[in-house]
Amino acid sequence: GRGGVRRMNKHAAILAAAVISALGSAQALLVFVGPHVSSAQAEPVAAMRLPVQPLLSPSDETPPQAAQVSKAADGHYWAQANVNGRWVKFLVDTGASAVALTPDDARKLGLDMAALNYGYRVVTAGGSTRAAADKLASVTVGGARIQDVDALVIEKGLDTSLLGMTYLGRLSRFEASPSALILRP
Repeated sequence: GRGGVRRMNKHAAILAAAVISALGSAQALLVFVGPHVSSAQAEPVAAMRLPVQPLLSPSDETPPQAAQVSKAADGHYWAQANVNGRWVKFLVDTGASAVALTPDDARKLGLDMAALNYGYRVVTAGGSTRAAADKLASVTVGGARIQDVDALVIEKGLDTSLLGMTYLGRLSRFEASPSALILRP
């Protein structure tokens, strides 16, 4: 009856408010806009492909393990990830279209900063900026390992690296509880 509709509308309004609140507080929106071509470039930059590939298990005998990322006191989900054999702290951001690295984290991972081509335009919470595409050999959070992960190095305006959809979207599933995110390879 009518009471059920009111309850459903109330729940939808609460969910919408929670999503808006979470998006507003994260300050980490990253949207891939596309290739950026400066007037000095003679050829257009090819658009970054974000392929979906199956998870590769570390061994055929050992099934991949789910990972749990606890909610921090600030209300965000922070993940320590092993990236190419080195540790990086990420803000888990389902609104980020790609894994996004700060220049400091990219240097920490040993990326050749001089060789990066900042040919992509992205929008962050701080506004529009340039980004360079790279591929990470592996990203592992707990037991949830994904290989050949597309990533963007954000030239400026990103305070922390983001664990976005080029990683999260290749998991078989991720789910939120009141206290943690569960990542299932």
